[in-house]
Amino acid sequence: MSLSPIEMLKRQAAERAADLVRSGMRLGLGTGSTAAHFVDCIGERASQGLEVICVPTSERTRLQAEKLGLRLSTLDETPQLDLTVDGADEFDPQLRLIKGGGGAHLREKIVAAASRHMVVITDASKEVQVLGKFKLPLEVDHFGLAATLRHVEEATRALGCPGPIVLRRDAEGKNVLTDSGRLIVDCDLHAIPDPEGLATALSAIPGMIEHGLFIGLASAILVADLTGVRVVGQLPQDL
Repeated sequence: MSLSPIEMLKRQAAERAADLVRSGMRLGLGTGSTAAHFVDCIGERASQGLEVICVPTSERTRLQAEKLGLRLSTLDETPQLDLTVDGADEFDPQLRLIKGGGGAHLREKIVAAASRHMVVITDASKEVQVLGKFKLPLEVDHFGLAATLRHVEEATRALGCPGPIVLRRDAEGKNVLTDSGRLIVDCDLHAIPDPEGLATALSAIPGMIEHGLFIGLASAILVADLTGVRVVGQLPQDL
């Protein structure tokens, strides 16, 4: 099946990231359309002899990896990883990310934090100068939801980025749940002038399980555009 132009760019970034992978590595597998291309690349290389242990960041990724015959583990069995490769919904020049469009940002962040390196793969459409164009996802608990949302509204207003905050729902109007069964809230902030400050404020809110700001986690971002794949940041040299 032929790929659309945008999917071809995602595939190019995924293939470049797959070149970093060596036999014997403990590998975190991201979630999303771009990360799915990376999982396919690793599956193809595994069929040719590549031996890796993989920790998926979502049930969707786990099912894909299982179908490809990849050797899977968990962070309980393999608590330290060499490399995680994942996509992003948005990134800025400081390697700060917004993730969670697929609702997997809690597990994605746990896996990334357990890795010596995180490399992000994306196409140029996800690049921004100021984070916030993509709605910021939050994973929140069911209990005390109204109180939690009130605290979120206060935090975003205080940090200079007020905006609509709504529960994510599917096409049938049902609440979208994470793999852990929790709610997802999307914050339409447009521009986040202080991502670090907002991350700190959100993390302090009771009922907040995890926010979609990824700060200080990515070592490099592989960005595919019509001219090829360029690197933002520094690719790890000690893999």
